[in-house]
Amino acid sequence: MIGSHLGELAALVTAGCWTVSAMSFENAGKKVGSLAVNLIRLPVAFAFLSLYCVLTRGLPLPVDAPAHGWIWLSISGFVGFVAGDLFLFRAFVVVGSRVSMLIMTLVPLFTTLFSRIITGETLEPPTFIGMAVTLAGIGLVLLNAREHPKGAHPSSRPVSGVLFAVGGALGQALGLVLSKYGIESYDPFAATQIRGLAGIAGFCLLFLAIGAWPKVFRAFRNRGAMLGITLGSFFGPFLGVSFSLLSVQHTKAGVATTIMGIVPILIVPPSVLIFKERVNLREVAGAFVAVGGVALLFLLKT
Repeated sequence: MIGSHLGELAALVTAGCWTVSAMSFENAGKKVGSLAVNLIRLPVAFAFLSLYCVLTRGLPLPVDAPAHGWIWLSISGFVGFVAGDLFLFRAFVVVGSRVSMLIMTLVPLFTTLFSRIITGETLEPPTFIGMAVTLAGIGLVLLNAREHPKGAHPSSRPVSGVLFAVGGALGQALGLVLSKYGIESYDPFAATQIRGLAGIAGFCLLFLAIGAWPKVFRAFRNRGAMLGITLGSFFGPFLGVSFSLLSVQHTKAGVATTIMGIVPILIVPPSVLIFKERVNLREVAGAFVAVGGVALLFLLKT
Protein backbone atom coordinates (compact mmCIF):
# COMPACT_ATOMS: atom_id res chain seq x y z
CA MET A 1 0.00 0.00 0.00
CA ILE A 2 2.74 2.45 1.02
CA GLY A 3 4.91 1.45 -1.94
CA SER A 4 2.16 2.09 -4.46
CA HIS A 5 1.53 5.57 -3.01
CA LEU A 6 5.09 6.45 -2.01
CA GLY A 7 5.18 9.54 -4.24
CA GLU A 8 1.90 10.89 -2.91
CA LEU A 9 2.87 10.21 0.72
CA ALA A 10 6.23 11.91 0.19
CA ALA A 11 4.43 14.94 -1.24
CA LEU A 12 2.19 15.04 1.84
CA VAL A 13 5.24 14.98 4.11
CA THR A 14 6.75 17.76 1.98
CA ALA A 15 3.69 19.95 2.53
CA GLY A 16 3.94 19.50 6.28
CA CYS A 17 7.66 20.28 6.28
CA TRP A 18 7.22 23.38 4.15
CA THR A 19 4.54 24.66 6.49
CA VAL A 20 7.01 24.64 9.38
CA SER A 21 9.90 26.03 7.33
CA ALA A 22 7.81 28.86 5.85
CA MET A 23 6.83 30.16 9.26
CA SER A 24 10.34 29.68 10.68
CA PHE A 25 12.00 31.56 7.84
CA GLU A 26 9.40 34.33 7.97
CA ASN A 27 10.18 34.89 11.64
CA ALA A 28 13.95 34.80 11.08
CA GLY A 29 13.73 37.03 8.00
CA LYS A 30 11.96 39.75 9.96
CA LYS A 31 14.86 39.74 12.46
CA VAL A 32 17.90 39.66 10.17
CA GLY A 33 16.57 40.11 6.62
CA SER A 34 15.70 37.61 3.93
CA LEU A 35 19.10 37.77 2.21
CA ALA A 36 20.98 36.46 5.25
CA VAL A 37 18.38 33.74 5.82
CA ASN A 38 18.65 32.62 2.19
CA LEU A 39 22.36 31.90 2.44
CA ILE A 40 22.71 30.63 6.00
CA ARG A 41 19.93 28.03 5.67
CA LEU A 42 21.78 26.19 2.87
CA PRO A 43 25.03 25.35 4.76
CA VAL A 44 22.94 24.41 7.80
CA ALA A 45 20.78 22.10 5.70
CA PHE A 46 23.87 20.73 3.94
CA ALA A 47 25.27 19.73 7.34
CA PHE A 48 22.05 17.81 8.09
CA LEU A 49 22.18 16.20 4.63
CA SER A 50 25.83 15.19 4.98
CA LEU A 51 25.21 13.58 8.37
CA TYR A 52 22.18 11.72 7.01
CA CYS A 53 24.06 10.50 3.94
CA VAL A 54 26.98 9.28 6.05
CA LEU A 55 24.59 7.25 8.18
CA THR A 56 22.52 5.85 5.27
CA ARG A 57 24.95 5.76 2.32
CA GLY A 58 28.38 5.84 3.91
CA LEU A 59 29.24 8.88 1.77
CA PRO A 60 29.29 12.45 3.12
CA LEU A 61 29.27 13.90 -0.40
CA PRO A 62 27.48 12.89 -3.65
CA VAL A 63 30.69 11.70 -5.32
CA ASP A 64 28.85 8.76 -6.93
CA ALA A 65 26.39 10.94 -8.85
CA PRO A 66 26.52 10.65 -12.67
CA ALA A 67 27.51 13.63 -14.83
CA HIS A 68 23.92 13.99 -16.04
CA GLY A 69 22.76 14.39 -12.46
CA TRP A 70 25.46 16.88 -11.52
CA ILE A 71 24.66 19.11 -14.49
CA TRP A 72 20.87 19.25 -14.27
CA LEU A 73 20.56 19.10 -10.49
CA SER A 74 23.08 21.97 -10.23
CA ILE A 75 21.05 24.05 -12.66
CA SER A 76 17.93 23.12 -10.73
CA GLY A 77 19.58 24.18 -7.48
CA PHE A 78 20.50 27.58 -8.85
CA VAL A 79 17.02 28.14 -10.30
CA GLY A 80 15.15 26.88 -7.23
CA PHE A 81 17.32 27.83 -4.28
CA VAL A 82 18.85 31.07 -5.56
CA ALA A 83 16.45 32.67 -8.05
CA GLY A 84 13.15 31.20 -6.84
CA ASP A 85 13.76 31.28 -3.11
CA LEU A 86 15.29 34.76 -3.26
CA PHE A 87 11.90 36.03 -4.40
CA LEU A 88 9.92 33.75 -2.08
CA PHE A 89 11.84 34.70 1.07
CA ARG A 90 11.38 38.36 0.28
CA ALA A 91 7.66 37.69 -0.13
CA PHE A 92 7.61 36.07 3.33
CA VAL A 93 8.85 39.34 4.82
CA VAL A 94 6.62 41.62 2.72
CA VAL A 95 3.28 39.81 2.78
CA GLY A 96 3.80 36.97 5.27
CA SER A 97 4.13 33.22 4.86
CA ARG A 98 0.40 32.49 4.67
CA VAL A 99 -0.35 34.80 1.73
CA SER A 100 2.94 33.89 0.06
CA MET A 101 2.15 30.19 0.19
CA LEU A 102 -1.34 30.84 -1.14
CA ILE A 103 0.22 32.42 -4.21
CA MET A 104 2.58 29.46 -4.39
CA THR A 105 -0.43 27.35 -5.35
CA LEU A 106 0.46 28.61 -8.83
CA VAL A 107 3.39 26.17 -8.83
CA PRO A 108 1.39 23.29 -10.41
CA LEU A 109 0.25 25.64 -13.17
CA PHE A 110 3.79 26.73 -13.93
CA THR A 111 5.00 23.14 -13.60
CA THR A 112 2.52 22.16 -16.31
CA LEU A 113 3.76 24.90 -18.60
CA PHE A 114 7.44 24.11 -18.04
CA SER A 115 6.77 20.41 -18.54
CA ARG A 116 5.13 21.27 -21.87
CA ILE A 117 8.20 23.24 -22.96
CA ILE A 118 10.85 20.84 -21.66
CA THR A 119 9.24 17.43 -22.09
CA GLY A 120 6.52 18.17 -24.66
CA GLU A 121 3.64 17.42 -22.29
CA THR A 122 0.29 18.48 -23.79
CA LEU A 123 -2.33 20.50 -21.94
CA GLU A 124 -5.84 19.03 -21.74
CA PRO A 125 -9.00 21.19 -21.41
CA PRO A 126 -9.43 20.38 -17.67
CA THR A 127 -6.00 21.95 -17.13
CA PHE A 128 -7.36 25.35 -18.14
CA ILE A 129 -10.38 24.84 -15.88
CA GLY A 130 -8.05 24.09 -12.99
CA MET A 131 -6.02 27.22 -13.76
CA ALA A 132 -9.13 29.40 -13.69
CA VAL A 133 -10.40 27.92 -10.41
CA THR A 134 -6.97 28.24 -8.77
CA LEU A 135 -6.60 31.87 -9.80
CA ALA A 136 -10.12 32.60 -8.55
CA GLY A 137 -9.25 31.14 -5.14
CA ILE A 138 -6.06 33.17 -4.91
CA GLY A 139 -7.98 36.27 -5.95
CA LEU A 140 -10.40 35.80 -3.04
CA VAL A 141 -7.50 36.09 -0.63
CA LEU A 142 -5.56 38.87 -2.35
CA LEU A 143 -8.59 41.11 -2.75
CA ASN A 144 -9.21 40.74 0.97
CA ALA A 145 -5.67 41.67 2.09
CA ARG A 146 -5.76 44.71 4.36
CA GLU A 147 -2.55 44.53 6.39
CA HIS A 148 0.38 46.78 5.47
CA PRO A 149 3.85 47.22 6.97
CA LYS A 150 4.61 50.36 8.91
CA GLY A 151 5.86 53.22 6.81
CA ALA A 152 4.75 51.70 3.52
CA HIS A 153 2.06 53.00 1.26
CA PRO A 154 -0.99 50.71 1.44
CA SER A 155 -1.02 50.11 -2.30
CA SER A 156 2.69 49.23 -2.56
CA ARG A 157 2.75 46.08 -0.53
CA PRO A 158 0.23 43.91 -2.42
CA VAL A 159 1.86 44.57 -5.81
CA SER A 160 5.43 43.94 -4.67
CA GLY A 161 4.44 41.00 -2.48
CA VAL A 162 2.50 39.33 -5.28
CA LEU A 163 5.38 39.78 -7.73
CA PHE A 164 7.90 38.37 -5.26
CA ALA A 165 5.72 35.34 -4.55
CA VAL A 166 5.01 34.71 -8.25
CA GLY A 167 8.75 34.82 -8.89
CA GLY A 168 9.18 32.23 -6.17
CA ALA A 169 6.52 30.04 -7.76
CA LEU A 170 8.22 30.24 -11.16
CA GLY A 171 11.57 29.28 -9.67
CA GLN A 172 10.17 26.38 -7.68
CA ALA A 173 8.24 25.01 -10.68
CA LEU A 174 11.17 25.16 -13.09
CA GLY A 175 13.53 23.84 -10.42
CA LEU A 176 11.26 20.86 -9.79
CA VAL A 177 10.95 19.98 -13.48
CA LEU A 178 14.72 20.20 -13.93
CA SER A 179 15.20 18.10 -10.78
CA LYS A 180 12.91 15.38 -12.09
CA TYR A 181 14.87 15.34 -15.34
CA GLY A 182 18.23 15.20 -13.57
CA ILE A 183 17.61 12.88 -10.62
CA GLU A 184 16.47 9.75 -12.50
CA SER A 185 17.01 6.89 -9.98
CA TYR A 186 19.62 8.67 -7.83
CA ASP A 187 19.23 9.06 -4.05
CA PRO A 188 16.98 12.09 -3.35
CA PHE A 189 18.90 13.25 -0.27
CA ALA A 190 22.24 13.12 -2.12
CA ALA A 191 20.55 14.88 -5.04
CA THR A 192 19.49 17.63 -2.64
CA GLN A 193 23.15 17.97 -1.64
CA ILE A 194 24.04 18.74 -5.26
CA ARG A 195 21.24 21.30 -5.47
CA GLY A 196 22.39 22.80 -2.16
CA LEU A 197 26.00 23.14 -3.33
CA ALA A 198 24.83 24.99 -6.43
CA GLY A 199 22.67 27.23 -4.26
CA ILE A 200 25.51 28.03 -1.87
CA ALA A 201 27.84 28.88 -4.77
CA GLY A 202 25.20 31.09 -6.38
CA PHE A 203 24.48 33.04 -3.20
CA CYS A 204 28.17 33.47 -2.40
CA LEU A 205 28.73 35.09 -5.79
CA LEU A 206 25.62 37.24 -5.40
CA PHE A 207 26.60 38.41 -1.91
CA LEU A 208 30.12 39.19 -3.10
CA ALA A 209 28.71 41.30 -5.94
CA ILE A 210 26.27 43.30 -3.81
CA GLY A 211 28.41 43.48 -0.65
CA ALA A 212 25.89 41.72 1.60
CA TRP A 213 28.32 39.68 3.70
CA PRO A 214 28.09 42.02 6.74
CA LYS A 215 24.38 41.15 7.01
CA VAL A 216 25.28 37.46 7.16
CA PHE A 217 27.86 37.98 9.90
CA ARG A 218 25.40 40.05 11.95
CA ALA A 219 22.76 37.36 11.58
CA PHE A 220 25.00 34.81 13.29
CA ARG A 221 24.91 36.96 16.44
CA ASN A 222 21.10 36.91 16.60
CA ARG A 223 20.21 33.78 18.56
CA GLY A 224 16.49 34.03 17.88
CA ALA A 225 17.05 34.29 14.14
CA MET A 226 19.56 31.44 14.11
CA LEU A 227 17.11 29.22 15.96
CA GLY A 228 14.47 29.96 13.32
CA ILE A 229 16.94 29.41 10.48
CA THR A 230 18.08 26.09 11.94
CA LEU A 231 14.52 24.86 12.43
CA GLY A 232 13.52 26.04 8.96
CA SER A 233 16.61 24.47 7.40
CA PHE A 234 15.83 21.11 8.97
CA PHE A 235 12.23 21.05 7.73
CA GLY A 236 12.87 22.96 4.47
CA PRO A 237 16.05 22.32 2.44
CA PHE A 238 16.83 19.10 4.33
CA LEU A 239 13.58 17.17 4.77
CA GLY A 240 11.12 19.13 2.61
CA VAL A 241 13.20 19.42 -0.55
CA SER A 242 14.50 15.86 -0.27
CA PHE A 243 11.00 14.45 0.11
CA SER A 244 9.83 16.57 -2.84
CA LEU A 245 12.49 14.89 -5.00
CA LEU A 246 11.46 11.49 -3.65
CA SER A 247 7.90 12.37 -4.58
CA VAL A 248 8.62 13.28 -8.21
CA GLN A 249 10.63 10.08 -8.53
CA HIS A 250 7.57 7.98 -7.74
CA THR A 251 4.66 9.98 -9.14
CA LYS A 252 3.96 12.59 -11.79
CA ALA A 253 5.30 16.06 -11.08
CA GLY A 254 1.82 17.52 -11.44
CA VAL A 255 0.33 15.13 -8.91
CA ALA A 256 3.19 15.83 -6.50
CA THR A 257 2.81 19.60 -6.70
CA THR A 258 -0.94 19.28 -6.32
CA ILE A 259 -0.53 17.53 -2.96
CA MET A 260 2.21 19.95 -1.94
CA GLY A 261 -0.31 22.71 -2.64
CA ILE A 262 -2.16 22.01 0.62
CA VAL A 263 0.41 24.17 2.45
CA PRO A 264 -1.99 27.17 2.42
CA ILE A 265 -4.51 25.05 4.29
CA LEU A 266 -1.97 23.73 6.77
CA ILE A 267 -0.51 27.16 7.46
CA VAL A 268 -3.75 28.91 8.44
CA PRO A 269 -4.14 27.48 11.99
CA PRO A 270 -0.57 28.25 13.15
CA SER A 271 -0.74 31.69 11.50
CA VAL A 272 -3.73 32.48 13.69
CA LEU A 273 -2.35 30.90 16.88
CA ILE A 274 1.28 32.04 16.63
CA PHE A 275 1.28 35.24 14.55
CA LYS A 276 -2.20 36.31 15.72
CA GLU A 277 -3.31 36.90 12.14
CA ARG A 278 -7.03 37.30 11.62
CA VAL A 279 -8.64 35.02 9.07
CA ASN A 280 -12.16 35.52 7.77
CA LEU A 281 -14.47 33.26 5.82
CA ARG A 282 -13.40 34.66 2.44
CA GLU A 283 -9.75 33.82 3.05
CA VAL A 284 -10.59 30.30 4.22
CA ALA A 285 -12.85 29.78 1.20
CA GLY A 286 -10.15 31.16 -1.09
CA ALA A 287 -7.63 28.67 0.27
CA PHE A 288 -9.93 25.73 -0.34
CA VAL A 289 -10.95 26.95 -3.81
CA ALA A 290 -7.31 27.49 -4.82
CA VAL A 291 -6.21 24.03 -3.71
CA GLY A 292 -9.35 22.55 -5.26
CA GLY A 293 -8.43 24.19 -8.55
CA VAL A 294 -4.95 22.70 -8.39
CA ALA A 295 -6.49 19.28 -7.81
CA LEU A 296 -8.67 19.74 -10.91
CA LEU A 297 -5.54 20.11 -13.02
CA PHE A 298 -4.63 16.48 -12.53
CA LEU A 299 -7.70 14.67 -11.18
CA LEU A 300 -10.28 15.64 -13.82
CA LYS A 301 -8.46 14.75 -17.02
CA THR A 302 -10.43 13.56 -20.00
